[in-house]
Amino acid sequence: MCRTSHDQPPYTATLEHPGVRADDFPWQIGVCDAHCHPTDTMSSIASIRGMRARALTIMATRCQDQDLVASVAAQHVIKNRAALGSTASQSSDKVIPAFGWHPWFSHQLYDDTAGAVNSTYDPAAPNAAEQKAKHYSAVLSSSPDAEFVASLPDPLSLSSFIAETRRRVLDAPVALIGEIGLDKAFRLPWPWKEEDRWSRDEGLTPGGREGRTLSPHHVKMPHQVQVLKAQLQLAGELGVAVSVHGVQAHGVLFDALASLWKGHEREVLSRRKQKLVAQGAEDFSSSDEDDETEGAEDGARLCRKRYKPKPFPPRICLHSFSGAPQMLNQYLNPAIPARVFFSFSTVINLSTAGGESKFPEVIQACPDDRLLVESDLHSAGDDMDRLLEDMYRKVCDIKGWTLEYGVERIRKNYEEFIFG
Repeated sequence: MCRTSHDQPPYTATLEHPGVRADDFPWQIGVCDAHCHPTDTMSSIASIRGMRARALTIMATRCQDQDLVASVAAQHVIKNRAALGSTASQSSDKVIPAFGWHPWFSHQLYDDTAGAVNSTYDPAAPNAAEQKAKHYSAVLSSSPDAEFVASLPDPLSLSSFIAETRRRVLDAPVALIGEIGLDKAFRLPWPWKEEDRWSRDEGLTPGGREGRTLSPHHVKMPHQVQVLKAQLQLAGELGVAVSVHGVQAHGVLFDALASLWKGHEREVLSRRKQKLVAQGAEDFSSSDEDDETEGAEDGARLCRKRYKPKPFPPRICLHSFSGAPQMLNQYLNPAIPARVFFSFSTVINLSTAGGESKFPEVIQACPDDRLLVESDLHSAGDDMDRLLEDMYRKVCDIKGWTLEYGVERIRKNYEEFIFG
């Protein structure tokens, strides 16, 4: 639990006065879920309207859920920053959509962005089955046999997916790119057995693992990196934030991001130069935040119009961040021209004894203005609210915040992540 005081009654904390906490959880301030997947259970979508959380950032991950995320957003989208700031938690406008291709499914895309010569798949070739086998043998480890390849979908064009995602993001009042990233641990599940196929839960959106045992095949890292970079560059082009998955790939992920902002690093002033800058004078570090935030209150489309495209995303959320404090600090280098946030979930960060033991140290290392909370849950409703409240309470306890201060602080961080 967070700090309490027996000397005075609870009061409403502000960012200037962390103070003491009230006993009731302050949903009215605006609880924000930075990363979740309720479209994996479409029957739960009706529960969004009654949730106590103020905002849900709903991720797309593969071909089966892109349209689903768009359709849910069309009913419940938060249209601008002012709407997000509303304290009306019972509003049905609770959704920020994110469109992306998850690394678990990156093998289903063939990279045609560098031209046909380097492509692993030629859709115009006469022998489609041969091309399909060529692609999956090139991007998967432990060359899959013919039966395994036959169970996989025909690969899709990366350039077509990028074009489709660009359209989706531009059509939405507010949107992100996500969930994208890298994963060294994941292995593809074995194909459905016929007897299992008929007993699968029809309420779940197709395409996921759904409890199937895992094969020895994983997606080769160079291919994952190419799919990731194409999506990061799209976010840089459009000036939108990204939600990034990273499992056992923290170093490779950092290198991939750094390769895109190379040459765009901010100038870090020495202490001597800082003293020469008069108070209130222009900051000579090459900040791009002004470019992206100007006009933010006038709506997302005006922001995009004034944004200057870059080869890297302006804002990055490392979702359910599982790295050590040293890796977290690497992303806080003042020369990095993107603003990096870190979100945490009960289902990932506290799911193992090792994760739980290092969690307090990581939270303490995370700057107050870069911290986000998520559920990473696959269904909307009371369970999602419960997981969010649980993580908010744990973060506030570690940080020594009142609940009211913590919810307000994290809501403001979320606003900055979404809108800049």
